[in-house]
Formats: sequence, C-alpha cells, structure tokens
Amino acid sequence: PIVYLLLFSVFISETGCKKTTTTTTTPPSVTTQDVMLDVTTSTAQSGGTITSVGSSALTENGVCYSTTNHTPTIADTKTTAPLISTSYTFVCNITGLTANTTYYLRAYATSAIGTSYGSVITFTTSSTVSSVAGVVTTFAGSQTSGYADGTGGGALFNGPGGIATDAQGNVYVSDSFNNLVRKITPGGVVTTIAGNGTPGYADGPAASAEFYGPQGLAVDGQGNVFVADFGNNVIRKISTDGTVSTFCGNTTAGAVNGTATASEFNGPYGIAFDKSGNLYVADDNNNMIRMINSAGKSTTVAGVTTPGYANATTNTTTGVFAFFRHPSGVAVDPSTGNIYVADGGNSAIRQVTPAGVVTTIAGGPGQTSLIGYPTGITVDQNANIYITDQSGRVIELTAAKTLYNLAGAVNVTGYADGTGTAAQFNTPLGIAIDLQGNIYISDFNNNMIRKMTVAVTD
Repeated sequence: PIVYLLLFSVFISETGCKKTTTTTTTPPSVTTQDVMLDVTTSTAQSGGTITSVGSSALTENGVCYSTTNHTPTIADTKTTAPLISTSYTFVCNITGLTANTTYYLRAYATSAIGTSYGSVITFTTSSTVSSVAGVVTTFAGSQTSGYADGTGGGALFNGPGGIATDAQGNVYVSDSFNNLVRKITPGGVVTTIAGNGTPGYADGPAASAEFYGPQGLAVDGQGNVFVADFGNNVIRKISTDGTVSTFCGNTTAGAVNGTATASEFNGPYGIAFDKSGNLYVADDNNNMIRMINSAGKSTTVAGVTTPGYANATTNTTTGVFAFFRHPSGVAVDPSTGNIYVADGGNSAIRQVTPAGVVTTIAGGPGQTSLIGYPTGITVDQNANIYITDQSGRVIELTAAKTLYNLAGAVNVTGYADGTGTAAQFNTPLGIAIDLQGNIYISDFNNNMIRKMTVAVTD
C-alpha cells in the first residue's frame, strides 16, 4: 500500500506540472487606401495601412490588382512596398498600366501565418493624361508682414486666412492678424472693405467695425460678404452698402442652437453657402458642422462637442453621432448638396450627405502623408475638390476619387513660384476657386495670396 501511494503521488506530481502550450497564429490585418494617387495613362499610386502585424513578422506587403479578377490576390499582378516592422501606412508606385482601362485593386500583407487583404477599390487609367500639376504665381502681397493697400506686391497682409471669390472674379481675404477684410480685383488691386485694424467687436459702418482674428469667408448671391469672426465666436455680415452686422452668435463661446443672437459658436472657422442660401459653418472648437438658414437660425448638421473620429471600422455614421476633430474648412457641392469637410485634426476629408450620413472619402488618422492636417477646402462645378494641406501642399481630389498633389511638397516650407513640387508655400490655409477655374490660396506665413492654374499634360 505504501508503494502504491508513492507511485500515485509521483504520477499526480508529474501530471500536475505539465502545461498545455497554445500557439497564437494571428495573421496581419491591412486596409486599402481609400483613394488612388496621380493616375495617368500608365502609372498610379496606391497603398494601405497595416493595422496589425499579427503574431508573426511581415514578409511582404503591397497592392495587387487585375483587370478581370474583381477580388485580386497576390497570384495576380502585384507591386510591393518596403517592409517596416510595426503598423504603418505604405504607398506603392504602380507602372506598366494600360490606358483607358479599369482595374480592381486591394492592399495585402503577408507573414508566415498567411496573407490578408484590404477592401477592393476600382480605378480607371486616363486615356490621354500623362501628368497633372498646378502652376503657382504670386497674386498679391509680399513676404513682409504689414498693412498696405495697393497693387500686387505693393499690398501687405499679416497672416491671411479665409478666402472667397464672387461672380465678378473679385477675391476676398480675411487678413487675420490685421483684423481686417480685404478685397482684390481680378487685376490685383487690394483695398480694405471692413475693419479698423483694432482687435475687438463692433458692428456699424465698415470703416469703424471691429473683428477679432477673422477667418472663413463666403459671398452670397447678392454680393454680401459673410465672415467667420473666430475670436468673437460669431458670424458677421458685410452688406453691399458697407454696413457690418452680426448675423448669428452672441460672442459667448458655446454650442447652442437658436435664432440669431440666441446661438453660440466656439471658434467658427470655415464657412460656405449652398444653392438655397443656407450657410454652413465648421465650428472648430465645438468639433461640429453647423447650418444657419437665411433667417439666421442655427442647427447642428453633424458632430458632437467631444473630439474624435467616428466609426473607424465601417467609416460611416449618421448625423449628430459623427465625430470630428477640429474641422476647419467646409464646402458644398451645388449639384448634390453634399458637404465636404476638411477635418484637420483627423487628417481627413469627410463627406456629409443631405441626409446627414458622414463618411471619410480621403485620409484619416495616421495618414498624414496622404493628407496632412487639411485646413481649406473648395469644390468646383464638376465636383472636383481642392484642399490646402498645412504640411505645404495644394491637393486635388477628383470626382473619380483620384488624388493629385498639385503644388508644393509634404513638409517643405518656403516661398517659390513654379509648377508642381517646384512651388513652395508656408502654411497654406484658405482656398477658393473662381468661375474661370483659377484657384486662390492664402499663404499664411508668407503673407501672400497665391494664384494657381491646373496644367494637364497629354
């Protein structure tokens, strides 16, 4: 009995010390970049984001594509990108494409565990375009900050921010550090249309009115100029007769909807009209998109006061349950009524449909190389979107969801006129387009207004 007891004790001891080892075999995860870059007749750029490396080191990542397989795999044509050991965003240069051809593409990531894929996107190569670039010139101002009316380089600005155009081709500029609103004729003649230069809050005749760090501008169909008076937390109106009044807001920082002075904003930045005369506001510090109707009553279109980035899994949410992070620019497509938002803190371009559905159409957190801290946004008559990127670029997002870096280069700061990456900006902020397709940019730290045309090479 004693021997049996000892053997039983040994058995229990040995079996009790044994452990079952479970090997985790998690594959990598990857998302496909939501837009194509620089699509021409035979080349393009695309990529993705490695959201998780998984349980084994990556051995390869890139994009795969096909003209026939609607769910391409690495057995189809592929282009690889350099490997990095942690989560990151990558871009691939794709060559050897066929002109005027539709492709199906998705990002992939491979490890010893297997290959994972992102969602599929489609794009069509151009039938003629070999390159697209912006040709940048200086329209008004000089690198010297100051205040002076005049023509072209004879005028001086101090931190130009918001910018807008009217039907006659005049350009309006919020001269933020001078606390003024300026006007530039098509011939480059700069005058002051409102403000006395003193930071403050005062309605009345334009020459004696006071603003505090004005930013976004918009012009209605009657030629009245509306101003997002950032520091005063109100929306101001400059009537065609030269009178400044408060259109909405009461100078108290808050997030309150109501009529006229019952409303409250917190750092209103970009503004834009729709074809019905409603004014949309990127309420920066409230992280909201607001609307003011023609009677001056405000409502919330999307967003909550808490900053964030809504619904990253599906990239879609609805109405006031969407999250933004310091939206600074807003534009409205007159044909569809879609609202486009430069969501600066999320490095994203967001779309808000008339039904209040919010989606991300380009960029997103962690994708600053794609769109880095966008500030200004405008849309042309063909639904092409133009964006200022504080990293130093002007970007076009076409209606076909192709992204072109028109001018400037990422994280390059300076001043130079020229074409494409030869042009340089120093914190481009506001952007506007006239009826002839000329694009105007407020080059904040260069104290200039730049003019750009888009050159397409066949």
